[in-house]
Amino acid sequence: MALRLGDTVPNFTQASTHGDIDFFAWAGDSWVILFSHPKDFTPVCTTELGTVAKLKPEFDKRNVKALALSVDGVESHQSWVGDIEETQGTALNYPILADPDRKVSDLYDMIHPNANNTLTVRSVFIIDPNKKLRLTLTYPASTGRNFDELLRVIDSLQLTDHYSVATPADWKDGDDCVIVPSITDPAELEQKFPKGYTAVKPYLRMTPQPNK
Repeated sequence: MALRLGDTVPNFTQASTHGDIDFFAWAGDSWVILFSHPKDFTPVCTTELGTVAKLKPEFDKRNVKALALSVDGVESHQSWVGDIEETQGTALNYPILADPDRKVSDLYDMIHPNANNTLTVRSVFIIDPNKKLRLTLTYPASTGRNFDELLRVIDSLQLTDHYSVATPADWKDGDDCVIVPSITDPAELEQKFPKGYTAVKPYLRMTPQPNK
């Protein structure tokens, strides 16, 4: 069954380049970005793995752990890591799951038969500390993922979890936010949004980002 937003993701134990991983124990109280690859030694994925390694300080600031997956085995992964580090100019500082038995690929519905019935598609899952699925994205093999966008989404999720706001189109950290429509009481508005707000329409009220 396909995972849907808000579902508790399934746990698994699987080999990786950092040893065996019990996913829930490994994730702990962190957010996780889990992203899959069709197979080892693929050109676009090589660039993606290097990009995520370079972004580790940004993920760390947001309490996010990165976890890659490819359907090949650990020995193949270790060889690929050497290529990634050579070509991308960075150490690979997070694990790559091995999935030759397709266990995790099947649990997370990463194989789309109409695209390719043997290889994982290039999926992304953002999972919160409660092990709830908060975002899914699926990319075609020809298009590299935009990890700046994924960081932007994590910023939005973490902000909106703690404040009564949503983030508008093209929002980035520091921009004005939308007050959720459910808040209508003037006293509550004043209490929650001391910086004030602009009512563009009764249902569209903009306020400075609350945690800035």
